Amino acid sequence: MNRIDRLFGITTLLQAQRYVPAERIAAQFGISVRTVYRDIKALGEQGIPVSFEAQRGYFLVQGYFLPPVAFTADEANALLLLETLSATLADQSIRPHVAAALQKVKAVLRGPDQDRLTQLAGSIKLHLPEYAEGDTRYLAPMQAAIANRHILELDYRDKSGGSSQRHVEPIGLAFYNFTWHLIGWCHLRRGYRDFRVSRVQRLTATTRPFSNQSLLTLADYIASLNLPYPV
Repeated sequence: MNRIDRLFGITTLLQAQRYVPAERIAAQFGISVRTVYRDIKALGEQGIPVSFEAQRGYFLVQGYFLPPVAFTADEANALLLLETLSATLADQSIRPHVAAALQKVKAVLRGPDQDRLTQLAGSIKLHLPEYAEGDTRYLAPMQAAIANRHILELDYRDKSGGSSQRHVEPIGLAFYNFTWHLIGWCHLRRGYRDFRVSRVQRLTATTRPFSNQSLLTLADYIASLNLPYPV
């Protein structure tokens, strides 16, 4: 990656994240921390207002936004593949957002690239006969609850058919064994639980904040399971 592309990439990363440590920038772009310092200085010289906060990292000063960007044909093709995946592996709450995002990409493509993307759309299929759980509408509100650290209320049916009401502080979503699982701290069981999304009978997204301030991350929870294979 040349330096101009890297500077643009750093700016995009800073716009997407509230704070980004120098070490993370270095790791993402395969450069040294010293080079990160030089790149941040170069951005400032170009009028891009990058600031720094101790213990957190670099950030773009509020109010600065990059102008709309163009997409290459390869980038659009990659997003089309993601749309195909979402049509099978996501649910009804996610699919419209993926389709809307891809539509915005198509709008900035040149005419010939738009034609090629339309042709490619009919040439990609994903068939998972064991997966038939895409009719729920819960993934989007679950994602929002995770991001906002809000409690979810679930009517849940376990594998034996028993029903219960749960108040859950969600820490993440995991897809394995051809199904989505919500991982979170269950108030009823006073511990972390794995809820199969297809067994959720009703979901209520509350605005109540988490009561547990020291929840594990999803990665830490999975690591604590000591599984013989990665999830």
